[in-house]
Amino acid sequence: MSAVPHPERRGTAVWIGALLGLAVIWGASVPLTKLGLRDFPPLTLTALRYLVAAPFFAAALLGRALPPPRAVAAAGALGLLGIGVGQVSQTLGVREISASVATVISATIPILVVVFAVVRLRRPVRRRQGLGLITAFAGVTLVAADPHALLAGLNTPGVRGDALMLLSAVAVALYYVFSVELMAKYSVITVTALTSLAGACGVVPAAVWELQHSAAVQLSLRGILVALYLGILVTVVGLWIWFHALNRLPVSVAAALQYLQPLVGVAASALLFGDRLGVWFLLGTGLVLGGIAGSTASDLPSLRKALVPQPRA
Repeated sequence: MSAVPHPERRGTAVWIGALLGLAVIWGASVPLTKLGLRDFPPLTLTALRYLVAAPFFAAALLGRALPPPRAVAAAGALGLLGIGVGQVSQTLGVREISASVATVISATIPILVVVFAVVRLRRPVRRRQGLGLITAFAGVTLVAADPHALLAGLNTPGVRGDALMLLSAVAVALYYVFSVELMAKYSVITVTALTSLAGACGVVPAAVWELQHSAAVQLSLRGILVALYLGILVTVVGLWIWFHALNRLPVSVAAALQYLQPLVGVAASALLFGDRLGVWFLLGTGLVLGGIAGSTASDLPSLRKALVPQPRA
């Protein structure tokens, strides 16, 4: 007997490789958002991201039957939640705290999805997942809590930034959970395009207001490249890879691979901004990653089965 690669397994390996690339693309998004904030104010940068992506999503809807008006309205509301609240609060939060801290706080989104899925979708939670949740939030507390900022009160930029990032994580997790019901009835691409376009429509007026009341935009090649990266790679290409991979791999495998994002984000933050990774930060990050890994340990057999060719006669 010998291990012979099966064509289906070769295809699986290709999509696993694509998801590893996606972890790098999405992991770098928070540090690059902070870089883009040097040239654009936060609402404007968020609006530019979705304006760049909008033509691609509009093209994706061509030739597709739209859901009933009630479903379209629900998708619009989800877009305002995920983008108008989730992405906007993330950009505002990234402006006020280090990219490393923002990256680690955003890593709690998968755990929050588990919590909200238990409540909304009535899915059971295993003891391992509960312990992982507690461990991850303990890590976030260590990473985000600055004793001097806490003593100074909630008005300090660090505490405001932490709160905005947590608000973003909650909003994005709720967006994912509530989208499950719509995506079960209609095309995943259709729902994603509708929510993204609705979010763009909600954020553009806020960006116009911001431009009228804030410092002028500093156009630079750096800022333009960041907006293109966030709009095309993170939003359009990222979602294309993600949803196509979900059709070819077990969901648990796809999700487990994306837990590499915090490692990429922290490394990119240290490289771009020289973020100082102190003892408390490293300990907190370890707890976050340990909590996520512990809560998804049951995914490892599926990942191994997908990667390792099985012996054939």
